[in-house]
Amino acid sequence: MIIFDLICGDGQHRFEGWFGSSKDYAEQQARGLLDCPVCGSNNVAKAAMAPNLGRKGNQKPTTRPTDKRPEPEMGKPVSSTSTVLAEYQEMIGKLAKAQEKMLANSEWVGNKFADRARDIHYGDADEKPIHGTASPEEVDDLAEEGIAALPLPLPVFPPESKN
Repeated sequence: MIIFDLICGDGQHRFEGWFGSSKDYAEQQARGLLDCPVCGSNNVAKAAMAPNLGRKGNQKPTTRPTDKRPEPEMGKPVSSTSTVLAEYQEMIGKLAKAQEKMLANSEWVGNKFADRARDIHYGDADEKPIHGTASPEEVDDLAEEGIAALPLPLPVFPPESKN
């Protein structure tokens, strides 16, 4: 799992994106699947990131000046990054639980997803929910054949890779 800071090119909104790998990010961006959670724009790119490195053991901690922000005026809308992040985390948590519940009755078929979906569609296998991996080309081919295949909202790890 890799986390990138992303930025919306239209509204300059910053947010995090979680991906299985850098390749997953590149594929999703190329397919136009990345949207800004604030304004919905799909003009999304990686934001500049600075690594969070700890100080050396022989260095004294530096003191930072306190952040003196003006008090908000009464009646004006106020938002804070921590509030947005907490809401976002709650939303992702609910989404993860819903996906977990949905996958509990689904069979992991790995990279055989396209073949198994065809077998089920054409009646060569019993109808049942399946999930696995498929290339963008395989998904396009399935769509041309009238076979529905939807991406899962969150990454799924194969059963053999779980602890």
